[in-house]
Amino acid sequence: MANIGVLMEIEGGELKGTNFGVLTAAHEQGKNDVYAIVPGEKADAYKDALAAHGAKKIVEVSVSGADLSKSPDLQARALAAAIDEYSLKGVLGLASPIGRDIFARMAADLNLPLVSDAVAVDFDQKTVRKSHFSGKTFATLQLDAEVLLCTIRPNAIEAKEASEAAEIVAFSPSVSDPGRVKVVDAKLSASDKMDLTEAPIIITGGRPIGSADNYKILEECARALGTAAVGASRAAVDAGYAPHSMQVGQTGKTVSPKLYIGCGLSGSVQHFAGMKTSKVIVAINSDKDAPIFEKCDYGILGDLFDVVPALTKALKES
Repeated sequence: MANIGVLMEIEGGELKGTNFGVLTAAHEQGKNDVYAIVPGEKADAYKDALAAHGAKKIVEVSVSGADLSKSPDLQARALAAAIDEYSLKGVLGLASPIGRDIFARMAADLNLPLVSDAVAVDFDQKTVRKSHFSGKTFATLQLDAEVLLCTIRPNAIEAKEASEAAEIVAFSPSVSDPGRVKVVDAKLSASDKMDLTEAPIIITGGRPIGSADNYKILEECARALGTAAVGASRAAVDAGYAPHSMQVGQTGKTVSPKLYIGCGLSGSVQHFAGMKTSKVIVAINSDKDAPIFEKCDYGILGDLFDVVPALTKALKES
């Protein structure tokens, strides 16, 4: 049984829901002891949720006289110190902007290989699985390293409850900030929309949506679906119908929701690369020859302006 660390990401005082899938990956159905690493001094607020998803130890990390949130270098060094302190054989995190930044710095400091944006991991074999060539294929990579470092694509691994009697331990490593980077301020979007990479359900519109105003049809359906986000294809973004922050695909965001509904999408290789790992793909298109019908789990041949409102109505009635 190996000790595996998982860096927890906290946003707005709340644990990101996608952390739990990473905990499940680390737990490997009871094969490993999971150390949930929480930056800051509020680990007690997250104890029950972390214990319910397999965390045996909750490591509350702080550095005397320093604010971890202001320095990714300091966070990387504190995480590296935790590897020695708790004899960790692997450390996982989210393949988010924060996770990619910290893990890359930690890998450089420790001179260890790093795999980013993986969709599966096996600690016994020291292998990870990730997509290659714009999502055309998947490769299994074996790492020749004492400690496996890996970031996991959000929602790629389904979270499963695995109750443990978690214990909180305080850890204050003697590490210093190299001072290379300092976060002065974070200007977050004022939008209350769910982040595409975090959303369990995504409904996306392509060029046939026709205008920015017509995205209201998809937004209404997303509200009826519940915890859903609205995305856009590159063609729709290039046409000015949606901002780049909504773009899914090779040059946009990579997502792995439980349900992906594509409305008026052709199914281009570039778009498919960004949503290939969705658990269920539903395509709505009026073109029976659209390539997306060869890649989806369920296809609806019809005009999105007829189908989506009908879907919304049915969801509201149910």
